[in-house]
Amino acid sequence: MASLEEGAKAPGFTLPRDGGETVSLSQFAGRKLVLFFYPKDDTSGCTSEAIAFTGLRSEFEKAGADILGMSPDSASKHDKFIAKHGLNVVLASDEDKSTLEAYGVWVEKSMYGRKYMGVERTTLLISADGTIEKVWRKVKVPGHAEAVLKAITG
Repeated sequence: MASLEEGAKAPGFTLPRDGGETVSLSQFAGRKLVLFFYPKDDTSGCTSEAIAFTGLRSEFEKAGADILGMSPDSASKHDKFIAKHGLNVVLASDEDKSTLEAYGVWVEKSMYGRKYMGVERTTLLISADGTIEKVWRKVKVPGHAEAVLKAITG
């Protein structure tokens, strides 16, 4: 499991994405990237988070940052999620969880005493040169997208 320490190089990836295309970390070279990891399409917290990032997308673009969401859901589930909620952020699919593991966000979780593996809601700000600039762990959704934008714009 990789360390998500600030200043570390972000692990590279190429994954399927919504719309039947692929997305790679290298596509964002020269721009900042907000990479948000979330557990599951169409659940309340994940939907709220994706809608919040969608609502601020133009502000992120003005600040020189792109937004990419990632979960273990399939690209076809992402397509349905985007259509249902009018999202305009790119969503990557990591069904084999190799990228989630490389970023250290595929972790053991516990609910009602039952242990299971899942995505720990985490957001990274990756700088234009591919290093991790800031890490938000165990994200609480309300106000999070705004806090990330504020970290970028100062």
